[in-house]
Amino acid sequence: MNSTSSLGANMQRAAKREEGASAVEFALVLPVLITLILGIIEFGVFFNQQISVTHAAREGARAYAIKHDKAGFNLNDVVQDAAPSVVGITATLDITGCPANTNVTVTASAGYTSITGWIDVVMPATVQAKAAMRCGG
Repeated sequence: MNSTSSLGANMQRAAKREEGASAVEFALVLPVLITLILGIIEFGVFFNQQISVTHAAREGARAYAIKHDKAGFNLNDVVQDAAPSVVGITATLDITGCPANTNVTVTASAGYTSITGWIDVVMPATVQAKAAMRCGG
């Protein structure tokens, strides 16, 4: 009987020594988990903006190839309307006018600002995409 009570006392002492171990382990793992979650969010937002800018460049090239000579046509308005979630998107052309049987290339770009600020070194400052379309439709 004495050995059983001695064993119980030893187990209680061992349990008391390990009471804070899980808190210490959690404190060590937490920064890694937070960085991983914020990185996933940041890359998701970046890729969403990249897809939006690519779509805007494609729409801008299509609209310019068909409507460039129409009164009131503004390429930047077309590109901004195609990507309403991207603020400050601009478009540039590689040619002036749109002679028949040539391609027009539209480059759309927008500044990217990190939403978390944790991985600014990895993320580019500008999101850019190019699209080409045959003039005249």
